[in-house]
Amino acid sequence: NERHRIDAIMARLHAGEKLALVSDAGTPLLSDPGFMLVRAAAAAGVRVGTIPGPSAVTAALSVAGLPTDRFVFEGFLPPKSGARKTRLTELREIPATLIFYESGPRLAESLADMATLGARNAAVCRELTKAFEEVRRGTLAELAAHYEKASTPKGEIVVVVAPPGEAAKVSHDD
Repeated sequence: NERHRIDAIMARLHAGEKLALVSDAGTPLLSDPGFMLVRAAAAAGVRVGTIPGPSAVTAALSVAGLPTDRFVFEGFLPPKSGARKTRLTELREIPATLIFYESGPRLAESLADMATLGARNAAVCRELTKAFEEVRRGTLAELAAHYEKASTPKGEIVVVVAPPGEAAKVSHDD
């Protein structure tokens, strides 16, 4: 409903009211609504500020155990396997850690499609900073096999994938 609410919200801002955009799932605008509102407010000369908050992207990157010097946040991949594989092919050679959001019901299938990127290490980070936080590390193929057998995970999921050529596997001893 974001598109339908912008005019009413902008009218309130022009009338001098103040607005706070809050998300119940991390930082607003990162795969959450808000982009169109911020663009409209900025175009109208309304001051837009930020109060830094939790971000699943940076939280997952910080616990994944994968390179952090360069990363690409892709957000959600397409829901259909064919379109997802096409997008993954476009991302295959990017020399950076890749970060994706994913839903529980699609996780196993998406990880299997991601395995077409090659033998890369990855981490599935779920419910970060919450009571049922989980970080599972392995190769994309190992993670796909695990989640194919496991019950459908619930909550917010971030998948972090090592860049091409990142061959060293982190052991439990490391």
